[in-house]
Amino acid sequence: MRPQWLFTPGPVPMSEDTRQILGAQTPYFRTPEFSQVVLECERLLVALVGAPSGSRAVFLTASGTAAMEAGVINLLGSTDSALVVNGGSFGQRFCDICRCHGIPHRELRLSGSDPVPYPGTGARALLLNGHETSTGRCYDLDESGAYCRRHGMLHLVDAISLFVTDELNMASQAIDVLVLSSHKGLALAPGLAMVVLAPTALAVLKERVPSFYLDFHPYLNDGIRGQTPFTPAVGILLALLQRLRQIHAEGVSVHIDKARALAAHFRAGIRGLPLRLHASPAPNAMTALERTDGGDARDLVVALKQRHGLVLTPNGGALAARVFRVSHMGEQRHDRLAALLVALHAYFNNPR
Repeated sequence: MRPQWLFTPGPVPMSEDTRQILGAQTPYFRTPEFSQVVLECERLLVALVGAPSGSRAVFLTASGTAAMEAGVINLLGSTDSALVVNGGSFGQRFCDICRCHGIPHRELRLSGSDPVPYPGTGARALLLNGHETSTGRCYDLDESGAYCRRHGMLHLVDAISLFVTDELNMASQAIDVLVLSSHKGLALAPGLAMVVLAPTALAVLKERVPSFYLDFHPYLNDGIRGQTPFTPAVGILLALLQRLRQIHAEGVSVHIDKARALAAHFRAGIRGLPLRLHASPAPNAMTALERTDGGDARDLVVALKQRHGLVLTPNGGALAARVFRVSHMGEQRHDRLAALLVALHAYFNNPR
């Protein structure tokens, strides 16, 4: 089988240190030693996302979607209301979660680079994806945070493909609930989701939650002693600790600058090709591209994988034939990016 290199927005290329931790024997976890791992992960994570003093983090053995659902159902119920920014499949996921749990909600539907049509009247909470990964659109969290402040709303943000690659600060952006996952900017394996709760969210958690596994109360109680109520993703938490220590030591800005430089280099390298950004502003984390030559984006994705072992991400639904995505997250390397640019130019018969 041809060696492959991932340019997918999750999973992303992992470091050798991470792979070694994930490949080791899983230790028993109901111990004081593992409790210290969880406690340090919480302390570092809360600090790195700029959470206000008194914030807490919950660690779920689950996908990012479970964390999205948990954030919604622990804060909202059938007597509340939500505004949902729906600019793609992950915005639609918030709508589907609200619909599943009978939470009244209003969609702020948009496409491409349309401005968010914030209404003059608010709701109990605003739900949005800081980066809509399906379209490559990055939302202005300062704008959404200011809107929530003006209307006294909770601000719930899915930052799964934003953390470590783009600017994020819970305090300055008035974020009450932040949803994260392990396999994108953090460059770990899938299976660990995190929810960071500001004091404003902790103060209004629902007493009764329509889920046994996703109820935050047991997690918060057990988290005081560095444990979880159910079996945690032990290996991923150990890798998370190593990764958070690295980011903390080097500074989040270093990692953001790296992703920004990779994105800028790639976007400069495709000039002259029949490609354009599908939406803007685009994040550092990823570039979503639309073919302008009438060709099928799926054909390009298949060709680059078969000919060069370069794995890009196709889109689904209505965008399947038009859009593909290139990630700049994780342990991306300039030599791999250079190989991708050469392959793209060759595909379009445009010699460099």
